[in-house]
Amino acid sequence: MESAARRPRTRIQQEKRELILEAALEVFSVNGFRGSTVDQIAEAAGMSKPNLLYYFRSKEDIHVTLMQRLLDTWLAPLRELDDVGDPMTELRSYIRRKLEMARDFPRESRLFANEILQGAPRVMPMLEGELKVLVDEKVGVIKGWMRAGKIARTDPYHLIFSIWATTQHYADFDVQVRAVLGPDRGADGRFEDAARFLEQLYLNGLKPAR
Repeated sequence: MESAARRPRTRIQQEKRELILEAALEVFSVNGFRGSTVDQIAEAAGMSKPNLLYYFRSKEDIHVTLMQRLLDTWLAPLRELDDVGDPMTELRSYIRRKLEMARDFPRESRLFANEILQGAPRVMPMLEGELKVLVDEKVGVIKGWMRAGKIARTDPYHLIFSIWATTQHYADFDVQVRAVLGPDRGADGRFEDAARFLEQLYLNGLKPAR
């Protein structure tokens, strides 16, 4: 828990917290949790270490706060997967939202990937709790589409995992993607190209047999 968490925060205090979190996101996404220090975060935030520790007790406190925010942001597109909508429209929208996040939040993606690669020591309760509950719920939605004959039968968990993997690749391995595509195709249009390909891959593969 952050220090002074029980008192209402002033506007200045909230601004300072946001400044620290932005600096920490940059430091953690480059160096990982183990390679980052409070001193590095304080320097990136342009404040003294004691001043930073007024708002957060430790590096762990800062990291957990970032991860909680990140998980909320990361899960937002999945929450919007609607059993009332057309399955192909819902899945197309989900794929595109995930690619937009890969484009707009590459540092957050690297932060999350680093945490998972270390065995998720600081976020396992979130993964086993909030994340699992939401995925189980959306698996139920996908199974309902399958029972209704709206999409082909497949493993809904691995469908979700594969969408995560293919879309997040464009954040975590963006340098490789741009290098391989070259200057002609490695600009911002690569995300639209990826969206069209992934739509074709998933949606054609999920069309029910007639």
